[in-house]
Amino acid sequence: MIKLVVAEDEQLMRDAVVSLLGMEPDLHIVGTAADGIDAVAAVREHRPDVALLDLEMPGMDGVQVVERLAAQALTLRCVIVTRHARPGVLRRALAAGVAGFVSKTVPAATLADVIRRVHRGGRYVDPELALTALDTRDSPLTDRELDVLRHVRPTATATDIAQAVNLAPGTVRNYLSSAMHKLGVHNRLEAADRARDHGWL
Repeated sequence: MIKLVVAEDEQLMRDAVVSLLGMEPDLHIVGTAADGIDAVAAVREHRPDVALLDLEMPGMDGVQVVERLAAQALTLRCVIVTRHARPGVLRRALAAGVAGFVSKTVPAATLADVIRRVHRGGRYVDPELALTALDTRDSPLTDRELDVLRHVRPTATATDIAQAVNLAPGTVRNYLSSAMHKLGVHNRLEAADRARDHGWL
């Protein structure tokens, strides 16, 4: 019997996944969660064999959950499910040790098979998601622009970033402005998100 924790913030989707996977004779749902923080708590409490994690959840996203579990030395296999194939996220997930990366469009039987494969020690990446990850263009940003964007946070000022990268605040503003222009976005947070989504950061 494979013990599972299912983490999905949309209740209808979570209930559907639990119901469909619960019909598989070798899969046993031992816990559920509606956000990333509860997902970590559910894994700690129930010690499942596999965690099925939605990529986009409040609190922490699926990849951050995997990173937190690894930091706490909680040993299990993790599968990420997502609607959107963003190359940077896929690379981040694989680097974090995610064993499965699956589109939400797959049939329940396929998802069950992926869980079994992962439980046996295998890995699985949805072919369409993998293709998207390979089909990514080179970064138009300079190394300095990327370095500055790595330090962009919702509460970080240009002065904060300048201290982190050892540059003058005015120089940081120039790099941020240049990066925003190249990426066609309106603010520094969008620029950092765009760069991460493409796997440049």
